[in-house]
Amino acid sequence: MLTIRMQRTGRKGHAMFRVVVQDARVTPTSGKVVASIGHYDPHTKINVIAKDKAAFYLEHGARPSDRVAKLLKAEGVKLPKWVELETKKAGTLRHADKLRKNRPAEAKAPVEEPVEAPGAETTEVTEPEPTSIEDSAAPEAEAAEKSDEDTTSDA
Repeated sequence: MLTIRMQRTGRKGHAMFRVVVQDARVTPTSGKVVASIGHYDPHTKINVIAKDKAAFYLEHGARPSDRVAKLLKAEGVKLPKWVELETKKAGTLRHADKLRKNRPAEAKAPVEEPVEAPGAETTEVTEPEPTSIEDSAAPEAEAAEKSDEDTTSDA
């Protein structure tokens, strides 16, 4: 019995496939190919298949693999009635309640904005007051010396 399947070629990490007709008992990598009818590049989704060759082998009983049947249908090759295309399966989730979209809505705490004191907009920058006794006495002493100089210069 013949089968139409994909044979992997290409380098590591960059697969390319040949669409080949083989004996079903032989592995795809054996190299024993009845006919090569096209190729498929999954990276660029380019599909090139000789429609007349594919139709010939399908008429003579070759069974396409599931993926090749999809590629043949996409190329416009008429498939026999006995070829069943796989329908897309509905996936089930094990823990659907753990999904973020299925969790109950959490109450968000209101964000408090800092309250400004009245008149804070027009605050002026003032010099900090001296903390030590020596620092506080120094400006007064300087002022006293200046006043003594002013009085002596007048006399």
